[in-house]
Amino acid sequence: MEFFLPFDGPILTFIQQHFHNPVTDAFFPFVTYLGELGACWAFLSLVLLFMKKYRRAGILMLAAMLLGTLLGEGLLKHLICRPRPFQYISSDFLPLLISPPSGYSFPSGHTCASFAAASALFSQHRREGAFAFLLASLIGFSRMFLLVHFPSDVLAGALLGALLGFGTAFLYQKWVLPKFPRLESFGINS
Repeated sequence: MEFFLPFDGPILTFIQQHFHNPVTDAFFPFVTYLGELGACWAFLSLVLLFMKKYRRAGILMLAAMLLGTLLGEGLLKHLICRPRPFQYISSDFLPLLISPPSGYSFPSGHTCASFAAASALFSQHRREGAFAFLLASLIGFSRMFLLVHFPSDVLAGALLGALLGFGTAFLYQKWVLPKFPRLESFGINS
């Protein structure tokens, strides 16, 4: 992953030099905690399950996030074993604003879960999905701002999440619905 450093380093340096102030130093730790373990997305998905109009979106969001966890956290992080950015920098030079996360850096799990959920929601409800993409983007940026992910980690997480979110919706539409048309009676086919 060292070949990404010429791309990652200048972007992280620019963010650290130009985006830190008392407001952003309070805002982005809060934003990053919204993405912790995909909690805000899982909660939103569960709420949507109880609303007939949004039930399918809730199911697709949960499925896409589960796939993202299995592929990103369960497989890719342990295959690639990339250290996190703050491990390259002295804490005296730039102290972390959150507790240092454990585990590897590539891909960003927060970003993957966020984009998986946002993509699945967008595939079913464009307006609501657009707002979800905004939050997903803020969560992804927060990971770079807080020096816990490189830009390439965030980009990979966003791409993987979007692929899984849209892919889950596509497979549901093309494979599940034709085989199980009675799902409509449960509000899953509406």
